[in-house]
Amino acid sequence: MVAIVFPGQGSQRPGMGEDLYHNDSFARQVFDQVQQATGINVASLCFTSDEETLRQTQNTQIALYTCGLAAYLALDAAMPELQPVAMAGHSVGEYAALAAAGKISIEEGARLVRKRGEIMARAGADRPGAMSAVLGLTAEELQHILDSATFDGDVVIANDNCPGQLVISGDRDAVQAASVLAGERGAKRVLPLPVSGAFHSPLMKSSAEEMAVDLAKARFGASEIPVYSNVTTRPGDDWAKLLQQQLESPVRWTESVQQMIADGVTTFVECGSGEVLTGLVRRIDKEKTGLRVLDTATLSETVSKLKEQMA
Repeated sequence: MVAIVFPGQGSQRPGMGEDLYHNDSFARQVFDQVQQATGINVASLCFTSDEETLRQTQNTQIALYTCGLAAYLALDAAMPELQPVAMAGHSVGEYAALAAAGKISIEEGARLVRKRGEIMARAGADRPGAMSAVLGLTAEELQHILDSATFDGDVVIANDNCPGQLVISGDRDAVQAASVLAGERGAKRVLPLPVSGAFHSPLMKSSAEEMAVDLAKARFGASEIPVYSNVTTRPGDDWAKLLQQQLESPVRWTESVQQMIADGVTTFVECGSGEVLTGLVRRIDKEKTGLRVLDTATLSETVSKLKEQMA
C-alpha cells in the first residue's frame, strides 16, 4: 500500500519544479492555479530565485506547496490506477497533502499557505527565537535533558524527524543553553538552524491565533484518502483546529510514519523538491520502500517501480 508525502522547509532549491512545469501540463496547471489565487508568480520564484530568496519563509512555503502538488498531479495523471491509502506532509507540506487528498481546493490551500508564510516570517520580529537540530539522542533522552534544567525562557522539542534527528525551538537564550547541555550529555552534534523564528513552539501562540482567523473561513471537505496529522500522528478530522495547533505544536514525523506503517503502508512516495522525507523513511524503517517525484526522470522511475509492485 502506498502513501504520498510532501516535504517542508529545508527541501527547497533553485530551479525546483521547472522540469515538470515545462514537460507536464498537469504540473503546469498547478503553477497557474496558485498564481491566480495568490498573485504570486510561483514559476519565476522557483525557477529564477537564488538560494537566499527561496530561503525566506514567505517564499519557501508557497514554492514547496506548489511543487508538491505539481509533482503529485503529474504522478496521478501518469498512473491513474494508483490508489494511495494515506497522505501526510511535514509542517507546511501538510497543506499540500490536504489539497492532494481533495480535502481543500488547490486555490484555497494556496491562499492559506501564503498567509501562513507571511505570519511565520513576521514571528521572529514579534518574539525573537531560535531552532537547533540535535543529532544522536532519542526523543526521550532529549526530553529528559530539557526537563532536568531551568532555562531562561521556553525551549521544546519542535520536530521528531526520525530516530536520532530532533529539533529544539524556543527563546534564543533557552535554545542556546539547551544546545550546550545536550552536547554535554551525549548529542553527537547540535546545529543552529537558519530560521526567522521559533517555529512549532509556544512562541508561535499569537501567530497560531492569527492563522486561526483564516482557517475558520476555509472550506474543508470530505475525502476517501486519510491525511495524517503532524499534531496527532493519526488521520485528521477538524483541520481548521489541527492546522492552528500545528504552528505551536511539535511535528511528530517519526510517529506519523510509524502509524502509517502500522496501518498497512509499505511504500512512501515523496512529491515535490528534494528527498529529505525519503531519507527519513529509511531511518525510521529500512524495510519500507521510499520513492520520489521531483522531475520527469524521477516520475518515470517511480511509475515504473510502482507498476512492478502492482504486477
